[in-house]
Amino acid sequence: MPKLRLDKFLADQGLASRKELREIIRSGRVSVNGSAVKSADWKVDPESDQICFDGSLITAASVRTLMLYKPLGVVSATEDKNEKTVLDLLPPEYRRMGLSPVGRLDKDTSGLLLLSNDGDFLHRVISPKSAVEKCYCATVEGEPDEEDVKAFQEGLLLRDGTTCLPAKLELLGNDRCLVRVTEGKYHQVRRMLASRGLPVKELKRLSIGGLLLDETLGPGGWKELGPEDLCRVFRT
Repeated sequence: MPKLRLDKFLADQGLASRKELREIIRSGRVSVNGSAVKSADWKVDPESDQICFDGSLITAASVRTLMLYKPLGVVSATEDKNEKTVLDLLPPEYRRMGLSPVGRLDKDTSGLLLLSNDGDFLHRVISPKSAVEKCYCATVEGEPDEEDVKAFQEGLLLRDGTTCLPAKLELLGNDRCLVRVTEGKYHQVRRMLASRGLPVKELKRLSIGGLLLDETLGPGGWKELGPEDLCRVFRT
């Protein structure tokens, strides 16, 4: 591994911003191989050097996956000239970690979105072969009924000729329902409901596989996920 500036390495681990770390390093709170280092541009090799922050050993956490409670009005992209992106919701140090949305939620859809810099995990989640089920709560114009449930079970042919695999529609009463799909076609849930004469007024993703949205985060909130959380994605 090539050597890195000390402040960059620590920022990549999400400890603080580069600006904050320069002051922390100058104060003598960081050591390399047992000796205090007060220069932010000191070069370190994370694979061979022992780097400590306030006495705690810091190791490179190169692979990160976050759960984000995506709010309305934000696009699922890494950058956009005109719109606020999901990465804009994160602290600067996390925006430098190479995170990308795992699949997408459109601008007018809220709820669970994963962000990861683990390419293998990302592709496994979105691959049709994995058939990871995503659950959405929809509020629609009209009232879905058992005929709509049956149509979803049989698979839908959309107005533009797109074929959708069989999906699950659960009635919640009045104008609300749950939709469970294993595909990720463009605006799929909205288009499926619209094809049944049920235009969507509100849409929120609740789960990916067996991983549920942490409602305590609130819109715009996020948290890091551990190995057990990631395994839940592939459970039903």
